[in-house]
Amino acid sequence: MPSRAIHDAQEIGRITDMGMIFVPSRGGVSHAEIEYTSPEQCAQGAAVLLQTLICLDEQL
Repeated sequence: MPSRAIHDAQEIGRITDMGMIFVPSRGGVSHAEIEYTSPEQCAQGAAVLLQTLICLDEQL
């Protein structure tokens, strides 16, 4: 899914392929004190990261 988020991806993307994993925040609020993502959604994001690393490891 295309994103206009830059973060550190802007720099690392200059030297290698990269991707980002997004998890939802309540009300769509991010980068603010009131940002909240449930522990369950954080765990789902971590599971996506784990599966991605496992797949990449198998390919390499």
